[in-house]
Amino acid sequence: MVSDEKEQLSSEAIEAARVACNKYMTKHAGKDAFHMRVRIHPFHVLRINKMLSCAGADRLQTGMRGAFGKPQGTVARVKIGQTLLSVRSRDANKGHVLEALRRAKYKFPGRQKLFISRRWGFTQFDREDYIKLKEQGRIIPDGSHCKLLTNKGPITL
Repeated sequence: MVSDEKEQLSSEAIEAARVACNKYMTKHAGKDAFHMRVRIHPFHVLRINKMLSCAGADRLQTGMRGAFGKPQGTVARVKIGQTLLSVRSRDANKGHVLEALRRAKYKFPGRQKLFISRRWGFTQFDREDYIKLKEQGRIIPDGSHCKLLTNKGPITL
């Protein structure tokens, strides 16, 4: 899922999208049939300068003097084209992944787009390149990543 707007996404919205996607995928594909990553992190702190609105409030507060507020929550600042959620699974579960991300999309404000990546899982290799390199024995699987053996260095073929 990729953002189509420059916006701020609250930590609550990110968590709601993660839960919605995870629940749908667990129910329809099984808990061991997918791997999901939340690719944004809410580091930016929102603050609020509370103002009183009752009688005699003008004697209790100072207006905009010393207006650095108290923390209210955290948000992730998102750029256009930035990846929000990633899910990897087998091709048989492609429909379930798209539906899960579509449901998670409703938890965010603004517009998002769903993409099917041409890469193999969370690696940096395209699907065809990965299969060729694996047949040649030049890739060592390492969890959700992989290591590429080059022709120079201490480990050569």
